[in-house]
Amino acid sequence: MSDLEASPVSEPRLTSLAHGGGCGCKIAPGVLEGILKGASPLPVPPELLVGIETSDDAAVYRLNERQAIVATTDFFMPIVDDPQDFGRIAATNALSDVYAMGGTPIFALALVGMPINKLSTETIGAILDGGAAACRAAGIPIAGGHSIDSIEPIYGLVAIGLVDPTHLKRNAEAQAGDVLILGKPLGVGVFSAALKKEKLDAAAYARMIAATTRLNTPGPDLARLPGLHAMTDVTGFGLGGHGWEMARGSGLRLRIDWAAVPLLEGARDLAEAGFVTGASGRNWASYGAHIRFDRAMSAVDQALLSDPQTSGGLLVSCASEAVAEVLAIFRSHGFEEAAVIGAVEAGEPGLTIV
Repeated sequence: MSDLEASPVSEPRLTSLAHGGGCGCKIAPGVLEGILKGASPLPVPPELLVGIETSDDAAVYRLNERQAIVATTDFFMPIVDDPQDFGRIAATNALSDVYAMGGTPIFALALVGMPINKLSTETIGAILDGGAAACRAAGIPIAGGHSIDSIEPIYGLVAIGLVDPTHLKRNAEAQAGDVLILGKPLGVGVFSAALKKEKLDAAAYARMIAATTRLNTPGPDLARLPGLHAMTDVTGFGLGGHGWEMARGSGLRLRIDWAAVPLLEGARDLAEAGFVTGASGRNWASYGAHIRFDRAMSAVDQALLSDPQTSGGLLVSCASEAVAEVLAIFRSHGFEEAAVIGAVEAGEPGLTIV
């Protein structure tokens, strides 16, 4: 019997095998910026419509006047212990970047790294089955992939999609006077911290799974709206970090009405009880200098603002006259908690929390 076929006598919790989980595994934005700063510049063909210049969600390469390829990859260590839920969350998160560009996924490749001496073939198979379930929900196949024997369990996708270049939405084209809308509530990082310490009850776990496995399918419909100017998804850098990327890329200031920002039920209570990820602090250290508070903010508020979201919601910047239609599209896809959370204004790039 090969190592891959052998099953361990007992299996540890998936989250116990990982030093971090979900999008909280991301390298902190400040550290990542330093790493990329030393990279040699490469030639950029005119067909490459979106590259690394504004920290956007995916690369986009124009094929012709009506078609462009959207290409992205995302993978991470377990955020939950149930293997199928882990696979579903990771795949949903990877596909989100295609939706965030206004694209429609067409197929995916699986990225698999597993400690085969610690996890059974049944557990690894369940992770892959969870990822396949998310892709079936998106209407696409997993057409291949690559696997390695690794110390920590890792799963994700290379996601490929298509977009009409005239409907492409970047994170860097917000306009002064725009309204900001967030598609999903915050708090996934807080929930994952509580789960890892076995302090998350069944009802809260169900809310977490419902949020993290909901595909950001409004993306293509939103992208067709002429009044929608910029779009991204809120993931590992939190609302503060991905808001900062939008502000920096657009050369404008985002004003966030903190009281209007939706939170997962119970997220604030868990954060007040101390269930905050280390990634939240690393995130804040990277971009906190670009955030100004025009209201009293507690340490818990700051942690929620920088809380790493796994498979988080779309953040949309649109003209005021498009707000009703944007919200209607979110609602038609089942995103009942989508909410107006602020506005875009002229000024030094950054965020103002009011």
